[in-house]
Amino acid sequence: MLPASKSISNRVLIIRALVDYPFEITNLSNADDTLILKNLLKRIQSSNEDQTPLDCGNAGTAFRFLTAFLANRPGIWELTGSERMKQRPVKILVEALRELGADIEYKGKNGFPPLFIKGKTLNGGIVNIDATTSSQYISALLLIAPVMPNVLELHLSGKTTSLPYIEMTLLILKKMGINWEYENNRIKIPPQKYLAKDFKVEADWSSAAYWYEIAAFSDDSDIFLPGLKKDSFQGDAVLQEIYEYFGIQTDFQEKGIRLTKGSKPTKHFNFDFTDFPDLVQSIVVNCAGLNIPGDFIVPKNLRIKETDRIKALQSELKKLGYKINLTESKKHFTLSLPKRNKQVETNKRIIIRTYNDHRMALAFAPLCLFHKNLEIENPGVVSKSYPGFWGDLKILFSNLPAGTPNWHSR
Repeated sequence: MLPASKSISNRVLIIRALVDYPFEITNLSNADDTLILKNLLKRIQSSNEDQTPLDCGNAGTAFRFLTAFLANRPGIWELTGSERMKQRPVKILVEALRELGADIEYKGKNGFPPLFIKGKTLNGGIVNIDATTSSQYISALLLIAPVMPNVLELHLSGKTTSLPYIEMTLLILKKMGINWEYENNRIKIPPQKYLAKDFKVEADWSSAAYWYEIAAFSDDSDIFLPGLKKDSFQGDAVLQEIYEYFGIQTDFQEKGIRLTKGSKPTKHFNFDFTDFPDLVQSIVVNCAGLNIPGDFIVPKNLRIKETDRIKALQSELKKLGYKINLTESKKHFTLSLPKRNKQVETNKRIIIRTYNDHRMALAFAPLCLFHKNLEIENPGVVSKSYPGFWGDLKILFSNLPAGTPNWHSR
């Protein structure tokens, strides 16, 4: 069963912490990122200040959302994270908050966590913000905008990265009673009150990517994924369109979607993933598994995710006989995956490193349908977004015909 969307869950948790009256959230994600945010908000709300550092671990969304939330909440706070988190930039968000009156200092390297925050009511106003690095900076500001005493007006500069996630935030705001204007890279939100009404979180489209992979790798497939819908808040619903290139038909039904295999896959795949960074690893691995050459336009912020995802893909796909070529422009990278001419031994032991990145484990796992001795290092890392993945995969394997390749973990 697919997990609930952690992206939606995290936004709704912040909103619930901002409203005058609590409301119920059903189907809240049980992913590590959401549990971390939920627990930290509980700590924050039980005290006006906390001298004990608030540790976000590897939860980037939690760190960025809490940076804005705490900057606008009276109290003295220290916000920190894992060693990897301390390498992920937050300067653009901090500078935007400072323009609104925030009092934030860096406790370590300038522009990076950890942060020392003296929270207070922020004023609102006009802020110019670079939208090329992370949509989470913008979403963090949008979530606190309604509770400011004055209008917040964001002017987004540059090509916006992961635009669907900003649109998700705005749609959730609208559902919770907030009016806004979005036109020509300008978002304007006047002061107003959130509606405290119950919210049911959708199933996670990003997690569906790995089941689409399995469908594409199978000779014949018929997979039902509950909880997904066409009119979703989530941009990664674009999977239905992407997988038409690989011969997978998506049938929307009352309680979810059905994946079946129909036409032959494309001979060469091209796609711009600027708006869909969480799908890059699964689609690149999908093409590698099917030996379909492709060109993938990807955002530069893949370098600053849980790991350097470009470098990680290059390293691990090399074990399968692929060399990914990388070219850079001012706005993005292009990954080129050539067709593999040399056959890879499918009985050979292959160990996939995850680099403490959940999407590396999730994206490479479906290759077990081709490689009998595939091993995933640190399989528990999937708990960041999809805690039940291995259990779901084992259920699938138990229903497959005898002789199907086995999956192993380390």
